Amino acid sequence: MSTGTQAAMINEENLHALLGQFVGDLGATLSAGSIVIGHELGLYKAMAEAGKPLNSEELAAQTDTRERYVREWLNSQAASGYVEYDAESGRYYMTPEQTFVMTDESSAAYLPGAFILATSTLKATDKIAERFKSGEGLGWHEHDKGVFCGTELFFRPGYGAHLVADWIPALDGVEEKLKAGGKVADVGCGHGASTILMAKAYPNSEFYAFDYHAGSIEIARQKAEEAGVADRITFEAIDSKHFTGEGYDLVCTFDCLHDMGDPVGASKHIKESLSEGGSWLIVEPYAGDTPESNHNPVGRIYYSASTMICTPASLAQEVGAALGAQAGEQRLREVVTEGGFETLRRATETPFNIILEAR
Repeated sequence: MSTGTQAAMINEENLHALLGQFVGDLGATLSAGSIVIGHELGLYKAMAEAGKPLNSEELAAQTDTRERYVREWLNSQAASGYVEYDAESGRYYMTPEQTFVMTDESSAAYLPGAFILATSTLKATDKIAERFKSGEGLGWHEHDKGVFCGTELFFRPGYGAHLVADWIPALDGVEEKLKAGGKVADVGCGHGASTILMAKAYPNSEFYAFDYHAGSIEIARQKAEEAGVADRITFEAIDSKHFTGEGYDLVCTFDCLHDMGDPVGASKHIKESLSEGGSWLIVEPYAGDTPESNHNPVGRIYYSASTMICTPASLAQEVGAALGAQAGEQRLREVVTEGGFETLRRATETPFNIILEAR
């Protein structure tokens, strides 16, 4: 088809809409680094703590940074809508909503962690492009360390808002067991955010946290010490098909089942590790069962992350099932039933997660 023929077929309205999307996407991509800088240098927190509008000189002085860089950063944030600018005074400030999402790491809406994850993920772009040709995987441990930190910062607020308040109470009799004193395994625990939250909430229970990535386990131990729950959590660097222990009242997998090379093998091992009447809590990215049902803003995030992280991670392991971050409940049900579980139900959900209980 000639260029002239192609041009004749173009719908101008659709073209302008696509170009408008491009402008937004390019701006978002280029601004991601500035958001990470704002987080790491404490620029957002300094603005929030000031309690009044600041100009670039004042913010630079408060954060021991250089004014010319800060000036450009402030304008990039104002253009992005993450801070406000008062043209009359030449000062910048943050609304309560902006402060909430940019500085409160305990809030479910905390944003900087997602951008740390995104910018760190992009460092593997060349490696992933090579895998498109070879078909090989790229292990989780082969990514930039910012991926591990960003993942925790991205998911921890949601866990903090929902895990103890909503997800565990939605399971069949599990909350009562944990209050009385149960035994819990957190498989694929990463930096231990989910384990620490549960250990704080259920002091009578004992917790065992596993992850194949030794570096993450070491950080998880440190965070448990800082949180004052290290005496109730046993950490071990080991994979999902060989984690130790039995008689667990609850086994949890938070946003990691789809990353596993052999999720069915993990499912079988989890079933064998449970006590009679025990439950498996499966938290996975929210997804429908068809591609078109996930062609939306949330699915866009997860498919993109899955292309760069989740699918390559699975392909780097034994079996390499490569479920992907948008596997959907139907495919997850197949994994669970092949592992020997009799029932699987959707206990609850959020805009970003489906929460399943297998028994």
